[in-house]
Amino acid sequence: MNPETRDPAEFTALREILGSRSEAVAPAGWEAVRSFEAEHGIVLPEPYRTFVAEICDGLRAGPPHYGLLPFARTPSDWGSDRPERLLAEPFPLTAAWLWEEEGDEAALSDEEFEARTAPVFDHGSLLLGTDGCGMYWHLIITGPQRGHVWFIDEYGAVPFGTRPDTSLMPGTPGFAGWVTRWAEGRSLFAST
Repeated sequence: MNPETRDPAEFTALREILGSRSEAVAPAGWEAVRSFEAEHGIVLPEPYRTFVAEICDGLRAGPPHYGLLPFARTPSDWGSDRPERLLAEPFPLTAAWLWEEEGDEAALSDEEFEARTAPVFDHGSLLLGTDGCGMYWHLIITGPQRGHVWFIDEYGAVPFGTRPDTSLMPGTPGFAGWVTRWAEGRSLFAST
């Protein structure tokens, strides 16, 4: 996985897996992608960048469960009272963070907890979609985890595919690995 350059094999796999699906939304085109990047001061990681420009910009059915969102959208259950998403700010994590395993989270008020975890939800990532009930898939676009996919919900934040032997979510890291695992009919989680 190299989020800076287009890998022809990854791009071909994405086109084969998602490009011909009837649920696919038309590609956004390069003008829309470049405009979005300029507006937010970012460059989307490959192969996602080329995928939304040339293959499709969303999918009405998985992955994730409620479909792949168009690149500039949030799911309907995201809420309008959240702070502004700062896409150019680096995503703050490099390893899984399960909130309750820290031990001190229970002592925090709701406001303190939200302030502590808000950067994980709102900085340096695009929302790929939701599995419902506040379970979101994020593509990291800035910071050390650029190009990786993370699962973030009320219990914590976990990277997809970083350590296939021990990860909570084994698989090949990155957007193409995430889509491929889903297309193979395999669970995105290790326990199932």
